[in-house]
Amino acid sequence: MKFQHISVLTGLMAAGVLALSTSSAQAFSFTTNSTYNNKPKDDIWLKSVQLKDGTIIDDFALVNKANIIYNDAYKGGNSGAASADKGDNAQGIVAEDPNNQQVVAALGNLNLNNIIDGEDSGKFIMNLFFDQAVDQLFFWERGMNSDLAVQAIDADGNVIGNLLKMLRSEWDDTGYKIDTTEISGSQKVGSRGVSLADLGLSGYSSITGIRVSANSSFNGPDFKVVGAVAQSVPEPASLLGLGLMGGMLVISRRRQATNNG
Repeated sequence: MKFQHISVLTGLMAAGVLALSTSSAQAFSFTTNSTYNNKPKDDIWLKSVQLKDGTIIDDFALVNKANIIYNDAYKGGNSGAASADKGDNAQGIVAEDPNNQQVVAALGNLNLNNIIDGEDSGKFIMNLFFDQAVDQLFFWERGMNSDLAVQAIDADGNVIGNLLKMLRSEWDDTGYKIDTTEISGSQKVGSRGVSLADLGLSGYSSITGIRVSANSSFNGPDFKVVGAVAQSVPEPASLLGLGLMGGMLVISRRRQATNNG
């Protein structure tokens, strides 16, 4: 993949951030419901996900904007870092040296056989924005043998919260496989879910984007991500106001009881 126009200092700072990410995210498990029919080369459409408590989510936000901050140069073969890949017989695009629009084409749909393919020793950093605000993230990783770092970003692409690393040992087997153009056979797909609390954003009700990254030690994550459309909930300030109102009502009732006594 080609280097984007960034300074050497920016690249070194980014590499330093990745190097400091040694802890694992407290990610959660979920079940993937899809159109998979034992055909790992074909389109595999995501229908819904089911959480451990039985909640079914089928209202998804999709990636509609990408900004490649850093991507190792593609020099042929298995060089480079992140590329766009798809199942051999699936709809979608293949791009060894993707631009921002091609990253969106790979991730901005519900086809689980459209992915970003990472090379084993490659390094990449990219910002991904969703078409709607999200309050949960769902990741899939082909091979279940790579790590992936994720951090929330604001509307301007500034990182917020904590940088979390999903370890290769933590992926849950989804029960389906994919076979894409860059591999010679089918591989298992793993999944993990990430909440806003996992990203260090307990005071937030939603986010609009994330930064995903990997370095040479991550073993080339091959991933797909979608978000759960955020539900309408009171902002932290509103919750505080409701709490104060409730406390005043309790005090008022206690005073009335004292006076009546």
